Amino acid sequence: MHLTIISGAARPQSRSNTARIIEAFSEGIHAGGHTTEVWYLSDRRQWGQARSAFEKNENILFALPLYVENIPGLMLEFLEGLSPKEKPGTKMAFLIQGGFPEASQSRCCERFLKTLPQQLNCAHAGTLIRGNMFGVRLLGKKLGGRLVQPFTDMGRLFAEYGEFRPEIVSGFAGPEYLPEKQLRQMGGMGNYIQRWSMRIVARRLGCREKLDAKPYHEVSPVQRKQ
Repeated sequence: MHLTIISGAARPQSRSNTARIIEAFSEGIHAGGHTTEVWYLSDRRQWGQARSAFEKNENILFALPLYVENIPGLMLEFLEGLSPKEKPGTKMAFLIQGGFPEASQSRCCERFLKTLPQQLNCAHAGTLIRGNMFGVRLLGKKLGGRLVQPFTDMGRLFAEYGEFRPEIVSGFAGPEYLPEKQLRQMGGMGNYIQRWSMRIVARRLGCREKLDAKPYHEVSPVQRKQ
């Protein structure tokens, strides 16, 4: 099998969590003697080649980050420029990764993606969902590598079956909803832990101000006098 992978992430490849996931997934594909080619829509110079690869190949995977419960606008723009396949037989699969831990956050996007193959005269080959991926790049190569390692196993399975089997991807997606007990913990001591970890993330991203700063907060006349 030769798999064409198209990344719908808006971030450049060097800063993209989706790119790291694609690398891990491709390792699993290659382990079985199969081949891949990857195109990144964040680089508009690749759009022509990506479009040509979509037209020529019969196994397509769109990998994307979850943007406001759906696909990035960049990817939508690319999809609007595609023409339906003249001959049936092409399989389209999707990989959604997001920062939210609950799989339910990606279900709206999943339902939308399921409608695309038919519009392009293709068959739907399933959707792989994975949450809690926000820290892939921020955690560094070693810890971030642990987060993406499961995608290598999924790549092997995808190469074996030629699609994402529902009985496999349902468990991979993680919890549909976080347990009530865990939510209570996150609201207590977990809230302090999250704020501490987010400060570290903010510093790595170049933030030098407090996270709760309000530079555009409107000051009342009384506060001005004080």
